[in-house]
Amino acid sequence: MKLSLLVAALVCLRLAAAPADEMAAAARNFLAALTDDQRSKAVFAFDSQERDNWHFVPRERNGLTVKEMIPAQRHLAFALLNSGMSQRGYAQATTIMSLEQVLQEMEGPGRKFPRDPELYHVSIFGTPESKGTWGWRVEGHHLSVNFTVVDGMVAAGTPSFMGTNPGEIRTGRRAGLRVLGAEEDLGRELVTTLNPKQQAIAVIDAKAPDEIVTSDVRKVVPGKAAGIPLGSLSTSQRELAVRLIHAYVDRLRGEVASSDFAKIQKAGIDKVSFAWAGSLEKGQRHYYRMQGPTFLLEYDNTQNDANHVHAVWRNFDADFGRDALAEHLKGAHGK
Repeated sequence: MKLSLLVAALVCLRLAAAPADEMAAAARNFLAALTDDQRSKAVFAFDSQERDNWHFVPRERNGLTVKEMIPAQRHLAFALLNSGMSQRGYAQATTIMSLEQVLQEMEGPGRKFPRDPELYHVSIFGTPESKGTWGWRVEGHHLSVNFTVVDGMVAAGTPSFMGTNPGEIRTGRRAGLRVLGAEEDLGRELVTTLNPKQQAIAVIDAKAPDEIVTSDVRKVVPGKAAGIPLGSLSTSQRELAVRLIHAYVDRLRGEVASSDFAKIQKAGIDKVSFAWAGSLEKGQRHYYRMQGPTFLLEYDNTQNDANHVHAVWRNFDADFGRDALAEHLKGAHGK
């Protein structure tokens, strides 16, 4: 038993270290291509308050925008984004950016913060060294990708936010596109497979909240878990719930996602609760969340006639690598 635990620990260390090396290389390549003025916009101290100043709404942001980059620099910026994402997650992130052009066509000019697929900001926190402690972020409207590396290992890929407006493109050449379709469909499939007794526990409100409850707070404080524990579901229902969790966790590249899901398993899948609010019918306002001992997923689709999705994944102690940084500081003081 002790040997198997040691092997598992070594595997986790190896999995965490490999992507950190690639992220550091991608970040260095990106920074090397920038001018001094661009670099001054893109780089922040690791302990800057800007590192956990994340948002998902149209607003003024710090960092270097894609719009300010020449084509070669843009390729390197997207290589950095790709270094942290799975194939599916990268496709989702870049497609979310493309929806800004759709919104621009739908809404027209004159907004304070224009709809612009190039208005996404890249930020580097600290010095991207293979064995170092640093972080990076790619963020704009409906997208916030945050990674923290501690002592040369990926410590966190959260907060992780994705949103889509429209949730489904219903007209024009791109009609039918649903970037976060799986997140909606799996959640509804899960709640509708529950029997009446289970639904009475899982459905916590007939009305969906107007927004994800945790919004863009810098640190999530776990509230009392609501809804139905996965431990009380049937095997097929529990498997469906796990698929829903993977829809969020697997945004990140495989090694990081596997490490994160292992932590969820260790804390206990049966201790995770699923809660739903709003209508069960497609096209109507709805919301769900899954909360376990270590994490929270929230999904909300209420705005724009229930065609505007917000979907976030948070870790209570590990967002922005807080738990790993605490251990890092403890070790430093110990020395």
